[in-house]
Amino acid sequence: QVQLVESGGGLVQPGGSLRVSCAASRNILSFYFMGWYRQAPGKQRDLVAHIFRNSSTNYADSVKGRFTISRDNANNTVDLQMNSLKPDDTAVYYCHAVGNVLGTVATYWGQGTQVTVSS
Repeated sequence: QVQLVESGGGLVQPGGSLRVSCAASRNILSFYFMGWYRQAPGKQRDLVAHIFRNSSTNYADSVKGRFTISRDNANNTVDLQMNSLKPDDTAVYYCHAVGNVLGTVATYWGQGTQVTVSS
């Protein structure tokens, strides 16, 4: 059973930085891609960033230049470095992965970690 576990969330002041991590229970290179979504109360879950097997990345326009997604293959983790944080960044951040299970595409989600940006 594949598990994704997020960590690193917390409270930070506007303009500050925070790093959230996602630990996977299997080799992250076995996934087609991994990434981060976020969901604020009463709003839909939106893409934040993705990283693919070839290390190509994409970001939501709202976080470009401020957030950086990276991976550590040896530790099976994907990290999201968040700088210049704004109150609008407040949300539950979810790790996401897409892979192959018994010849079919499967989607996995972590339990989420809370990020709160407030003065």
